[in-house]
Amino acid sequence: MSQIFHHSTNTLSKLSIFGALFLLAGLLWLVLEVNRSPYVTQEGVAREQPVPFSHQHHVGAFGIDCRYCHTSVEVAASAGIPPTKTCMNCHSQIWSDSPALEPVRESFRTDRSIQWTRVHDLPDFAYFDHSVHVNKGVGCSTCHGRVDQMPLMAQAASLQMEWCLECHRNPARYVRPKAEVFDAAWEPPPNQLEVGARLVQEYGVRPRTSCSACHR
Repeated sequence: MSQIFHHSTNTLSKLSIFGALFLLAGLLWLVLEVNRSPYVTQEGVAREQPVPFSHQHHVGAFGIDCRYCHTSVEVAASAGIPPTKTCMNCHSQIWSDSPALEPVRESFRTDRSIQWTRVHDLPDFAYFDHSVHVNKGVGCSTCHGRVDQMPLMAQAASLQMEWCLECHRNPARYVRPKAEVFDAAWEPPPNQLEVGARLVQEYGVRPRTSCSACHR
């Protein structure tokens, strides 16, 4: 009986199998890269707001402390969004007739909150406590970036799990003196690993990497 398939069929079959494996690996790599891209994570994307609030102007130029607006950041899981009265503490006297600030004045008159667009929005299945982090020496700019240089607020990091674990697995790279937590311009010293390791011990930093630490 004559041979049905040509000898080259074996070679073609092997090439097809290996080609399919490489194609699947390439597709998996592509999916992972897209998942990490700003298109998905929104990292670096400035969000339009109902009022053009500039952290660069308020924090960078005037030096307003984070805690003036985010009053609960040291004691609660949420940093808190300031009520309109906080804005009006200044803007009843400064730029009080500015058309750009009319939504602020209307909110104050009607007692209806301004509907800000959330920038750092974790999934509902991820738990994060601001007070724990700031009281253990994790600075605002570590997660939120140089807000003092942002005319419009943008997400400074991916907020993905691998980004969180990078810090939890090696906190000495990020922990700073508590006195510098709210200094957006703070830069780590050349010997940060040495200083950080000492602060980790001093502050009793024991970051968890188990699933239940964040997924509760």
